[in-house]
Amino acid sequence: MAVSTLIKNISIVNEGHVMVSDLLIENGLIQKIGQDLNDLEAKVIDGTGKYLFPGIIDGQVHFREPGLTHKGDIHSESRAAVAGGVTSYIDMPNTFPNVLTIEILNEKYQLASEKSLANYGFFLGVNGDNLDYVIQLDTSKLLGVSDDGLYFTKKGNLLADNPETMEKLFANCKSIITIHSEKEQIVEENENSYREKYGEDVPVEFHPIIRSEKACYEATKRAIEIANKHKARLHILHLTTEAETHLFRNDIPLKEKNITTEVSVHHLWFSDKDYKRLGTLIKWNPAIKTEKDKNGLLKALLDDRIDLITTDHAPHTLEEKQKPYFQSMSGAPIVQHTLNIMLEFYKQGLISLEKIAEKMCHNPSILYRIEKRGFIREGYFADLTIVDLNSAWTVSKENILSKCGWSPLEGTSFQTNVIYTFVNGHLVYDNGKFNETIKGQALTTTEK
Repeated sequence: MAVSTLIKNISIVNEGHVMVSDLLIENGLIQKIGQDLNDLEAKVIDGTGKYLFPGIIDGQVHFREPGLTHKGDIHSESRAAVAGGVTSYIDMPNTFPNVLTIEILNEKYQLASEKSLANYGFFLGVNGDNLDYVIQLDTSKLLGVSDDGLYFTKKGNLLADNPETMEKLFANCKSIITIHSEKEQIVEENENSYREKYGEDVPVEFHPIIRSEKACYEATKRAIEIANKHKARLHILHLTTEAETHLFRNDIPLKEKNITTEVSVHHLWFSDKDYKRLGTLIKWNPAIKTEKDKNGLLKALLDDRIDLITTDHAPHTLEEKQKPYFQSMSGAPIVQHTLNIMLEFYKQGLISLEKIAEKMCHNPSILYRIEKRGFIREGYFADLTIVDLNSAWTVSKENILSKCGWSPLEGTSFQTNVIYTFVNGHLVYDNGKFNETIKGQALTTTEK
């Protein structure tokens, strides 16, 4: 018989409100929300003084399986995810082989069904090589298509650098198109300029100048113009500049937007001041930029020009990260700490709990049309996380769960702690202990 769980006297953060209530989980679903609930068969959790969020839906991760499992794999990274309150994720197509066919996409879904502790979804990859294949598919049932990370395979794979490819894709694609928005030509010119001065070992502080505001802004502006022309659904991944935020609108609801964007947590947390201390450990593409950019991104998040918060979780081994500038891999693990980061901003008075739930839970569900997740509603899947807002801890090698075993946040103290995570009603994470007997489910989409 399925175990039911009754959470008592918990502060529920959901749909613009915080209210103290009880919540009953049965058969993997939220059965009832209300006052003074009772169920003699249920396991009872006393939520007094704690906060209940919908499970986080992370719309951009790189879990590295198949093909790159020395960095991370579906099991290890989903384990880190649920420890951070992330109950669902969408993984990018730059695993090996690149996810350029439905067959390879289905193979990833099969892998995840056997290994993932969280719910899972995958983007189909798109680039110049498989463009004709993708536009002939009925992609309307997919979560989306993406070029993200495929530029590592070979030059010229960024859609943002190929207006002709974008024209054809945007005119014909039936799903949301998520893109990495930088102009490679500008980046390459900057790389050559700094190579002439410093050789191969360019100081990492120049990373945001090499992968510059101009490279991002020009790419995003052009992509939006082409998408608007074709009435395509375009989502710009991991926005990094204040300048770009002004290209997005906040005068209509998310459901009505064709052009959307997100910010990844590290672009809110770090700035270019941190390169001196952390070096290539915070080398991401697009680059972490200035304090002005960081503040501008937060402002745009709060006023709804930016729609989602993601992680762009991308583990590499420490050896891969600590190489000279041009050889150092871009990306870092952060999925375990995304909610802690946002709750730290709450503690600083910079964002409300309700806005955190909107950007990390509700809006990913709305944008990607994810069925019965992202909200605390009766009849929805019981994807839930309970946090203690007054439980300090410090990130250390001993408590990092990503397979790569390091984090740019090592030594950082947080004031809040994820204590329980439920995936489909199953208590997978309980105060540092895991119950891995039940795996997550594939994300399904609703009709438009």
